Amino acid sequence: MAASLQLLAVTESALPPSFAPESPCVVPAARAVGMAPADVAYPKAIKSFVRRAGRTTTGQAKAFEDLGPRFILPYTGQLLDAPAAFGRTAPLILEIGFGMGEATAHIANVRPDDNFLCCEVHEPGVGALLKRLGEQGQTNVRILAHDAVEVIDHMLAPASLDGVHIFFPDPWHKKKHNKRRLIQAPLIAKLAARLKPGGYLHCATDWQPYAEQILQVLSDEPLLHNSVNRSQSADGYAPQPDYRPLTKFENRGLRLGHGVWDVVFVRSA
Repeated sequence: MAASLQLLAVTESALPPSFAPESPCVVPAARAVGMAPADVAYPKAIKSFVRRAGRTTTGQAKAFEDLGPRFILPYTGQLLDAPAAFGRTAPLILEIGFGMGEATAHIANVRPDDNFLCCEVHEPGVGALLKRLGEQGQTNVRILAHDAVEVIDHMLAPASLDGVHIFFPDPWHKKKHNKRRLIQAPLIAKLAARLKPGGYLHCATDWQPYAEQILQVLSDEPLLHNSVNRSQSADGYAPQPDYRPLTKFENRGLRLGHGVWDVVFVRSA
């Protein structure tokens, strides 16, 4: 599964003018245990994406035209009225970066009683998810084609989320690029504040050094605690939750002997 909350994979993408963020998101620079190596300078701002070129297919373009008005929400900079946006009151799950939407559509299908607010700026990915939603008849997904950090800052109230999904954010393998990783202490603090007590934050990655950083950053956040204890998992990683599917990309990696690490933390009361 890809993610774009970069953020949250967070997906790297090139945006057409209609999807370009109006202004860069800003996360305060900080140095903390569990973040990038100490000798790597932090940027002044972190975005939930990096622009990347992509081509929208005919089917995706048609999905934009036919389904976009129903499923895509405008970025307003005002607090989201979730019951109005979804047409019902239900637990609200934020997903940061859904790639091509394969896992998102699956999870929305197996969890029909939850509402999913999904941030992704990669136009082909948005079109692909719209196409899947149309084919599968799902109604519990809304898309914000905007920088997830700005969405978190301006559209989500404290204690408004029941869960957050950040699956396979860009690991930025090179040490000099570690500073670009999405999951760092400032972002996690924002997300923790917007989770309801008992709400969860679920991250997944197939890059072990990033998994170790994620585990440390979440462990250092005082509002969160690990969903697993040492008797369940000596290393602190969670078993793969039933709702998260194995994507084609992930299956290919597993066949090659690559690992996948799930990290699930819960907001304390």
